[in-house]
Amino acid sequence: MAIPVGHFDQKGWIQWPDSEDLSAEFLRLLGAAQEGGSTVSECFRTASRIDPKDHESWYREWNKTADANNERGNTALGAGHFLTAQSNWLRALNYYSAAVFDLEFVDKRLQAGLAKMRTCARRYLEHRTPAGEVVEIPWLSRYPLEGYFLPAPAASAQTPVIICLGEPGHRKEEYLYKTARHARNRGMSLLATDLLGTDNGAQFENVVGRSDLETAVSYIMDYLTTRDDVDKRRIAILGDGSGSFVARGVALDHRFAAAVCDGGIWDLQERAFLANHIAPLDARANLIPNGIARNLKCPILITIGEHGWLEPEHVNVLIEQLKTDQQDITLKIFTGAETGASQGHADNPTLASEFIFDWIADRLESNAASNP
Repeated sequence: MAIPVGHFDQKGWIQWPDSEDLSAEFLRLLGAAQEGGSTVSECFRTASRIDPKDHESWYREWNKTADANNERGNTALGAGHFLTAQSNWLRALNYYSAAVFDLEFVDKRLQAGLAKMRTCARRYLEHRTPAGEVVEIPWLSRYPLEGYFLPAPAASAQTPVIICLGEPGHRKEEYLYKTARHARNRGMSLLATDLLGTDNGAQFENVVGRSDLETAVSYIMDYLTTRDDVDKRRIAILGDGSGSFVARGVALDHRFAAAVCDGGIWDLQERAFLANHIAPLDARANLIPNGIARNLKCPILITIGEHGWLEPEHVNVLIEQLKTDQQDITLKIFTGAETGASQGHADNPTLASEFIFDWIADRLESNAASNP
């Protein structure tokens, strides 16, 4: 089958114009190549075998590509080529994630794919230098969280830590290629976690609908404060995805030195949507002082793409209101001209990560200086 004719639009590369969901996931995979989560050639080669009208072909072909990388990694390990093994496992886990991204929860292939993904992640952690850890973080009764702790190169000292926590639907494995390098190069340890628990997400559907997801944030902070290799003055959090539960968690826990999250904007959007036929935009913006922003005490960074789901003009209005309660708040809008402008910065995640981790490093250094 020939590669379908794709095209660029303001959101980035559109592989299948008649299949928005598959094209968005394909764009994410292409962007991951910059961070070691895929290769461009493998992405297009796999796409050439996919019929977007046949969802079985999507699962089959990405799973095949994932298996090839997984086997290549295991072969490299047997030959003592640890760096090559790690690179292949990172690509494999991302391809496994892509293969199952739209499968129903009851589909057995979903659990099988997630299990393979987690196996690749554990092999990567085991053979990394310094080695990473699989950690368990108490949260709900009979539902602990699972995380990957990747110590900074200076692991013998207390180091700053960045927590990467995705909104429901994000998996912690993606941070092994997406953010680990940026943290390591800046002397930070990284804790990657999600809300899927320790059982491969078997109970996730019973948890995701809870109204108190933000309580997980404090439990994660509690865990980090028990570690001797963590500088408790320099802990930041990166909330990844569309939603405000991380912002709500930061508003309830004032131990964070910095946070990259939506600042409560998505919660405000939902409230504004409900009030759409009742109040004009300016009046809706005035709802903000009663929301999350009032309780955000640490420096906040909000990043959006010009062509994402939020309208930049509206966000600018909301941010001005946020600043009345929180002075150290930074808004970065990635434009189409510079890329990184699609939802979640999927078209150029590297550009966004560089900006984000530079901002975090500056704030953590400032916090350490002011709190010796």
